[in-house]
Amino acid sequence: MASSSERTTVEVFAEPTRRVSGGWVAAFALAWFGVWMAQLTPVQLLLPAQIQAELRTSDWVQNVLAFGVISGVSALCAIVAFPVTGALSDRTTSRFGRRRPWIAAGALLFALSLLLLGAQHTLLGIGVFWSLAIIGFCVLTAALTATISDQVPVGQRGTVSGWLSAPQAIGIIAGILLVTLLSLGTFLGYAVVAILLLVLVVPFLMRPDAVLRPDQREPWTLRGMLDSLWISPRQYPDFGWTLLSRVLVNFGNAFGTSLLLYFLEFGLGDENAEDDLVMAVLVYMVFVIIAALTLGRLSDALERRKSFVFLSSTLQAVAALLLAFVPTFATTLVAAGLLGLGYGCFLAVDQALATQVLPDPETRGKDLGIMNIATAVPQAAAPLLGALMVFVAGFTGLFLMAGVFAFAGALAVAKVRSVR
Repeated sequence: MASSSERTTVEVFAEPTRRVSGGWVAAFALAWFGVWMAQLTPVQLLLPAQIQAELRTSDWVQNVLAFGVISGVSALCAIVAFPVTGALSDRTTSRFGRRRPWIAAGALLFALSLLLLGAQHTLLGIGVFWSLAIIGFCVLTAALTATISDQVPVGQRGTVSGWLSAPQAIGIIAGILLVTLLSLGTFLGYAVVAILLLVLVVPFLMRPDAVLRPDQREPWTLRGMLDSLWISPRQYPDFGWTLLSRVLVNFGNAFGTSLLLYFLEFGLGDENAEDDLVMAVLVYMVFVIIAALTLGRLSDALERRKSFVFLSSTLQAVAALLLAFVPTFATTLVAAGLLGLGYGCFLAVDQALATQVLPDPETRGKDLGIMNIATAVPQAAAPLLGALMVFVAGFTGLFLMAGVFAFAGALAVAKVRSVR
């Protein structure tokens, strides 16, 4: 009979085989709904409006550049916070488990930073507290993402990852509608999404988490920590190709969506640009939700990941090329549907794929934290880089670049060998 220490070791490090319950999935989905609402409502609405109010200019170039700089600084914070806090959660020996203390701490930091962000009236203050909010977001999501590898069996990961992805679309729609329909304003808008974040994360914190004993981890050294942040693509090529694919596809998607309002307003001369943007976003989000929930489950049933990721990346490339060569509002709606279908599938299936190429079960949090950089950084950097491309080659150049990045991501994932 195995000793209790041996059972704990298996529970912490072994590949899970027991399917998670519907209640676990529901709590997981609720937590991500709160996370995405708290992160994407500021990105899409509150933060640009706050920056524009401080700049006091209607010049979209200045607004995009200021937003891009602040987003870029927060991206640098994410590059450090994701893997470091993921690595620390891997080593945490709290009686509450490895992940739960970091989920709780990250949610508190995220929510408090959003509250203070809403009270800022200088670009410096906005930049500081948005960066702190992103650090809280990274701490929370690095630990939350690691629970998939910790607790969800491989054959259920596409389905569960769909419930990580679909709340992204639902969260942004709910957050924007909440802020706009109730006319909350900047401070109350930040306050409401911060409070909802905390409320929605609590049910998942009530779920059990395996406990790591101090004697089950390697001695800590700063050099060892820094060395662990580098994962050799030569030694672990499938991890490297998956990471590269995620970077490229997320850049492609962000280039295709982050400046869509300016494309409608200045590229198409649309007099109803804001209303038409809402319509395009709704089309995009509906297809994201459908694809994430259905195709993630289908990839589980077929036991295939790569073909889904390849197809999803190619669909996004086609959508971007449509916008480049047939720039009309009707085409924009078609492209929004294709982008949503492709990105929703990518979000669910690529997350499942990422959990299957991790180098070491003892460092899942750190390794998935590195993977998460490839999602957060493109979203933060794309507005500034995209604006620079518009200056150089117009919106046609922007969408061509989006298409090239998305298709390059499809080619990268085709190189993965250990996962079908």
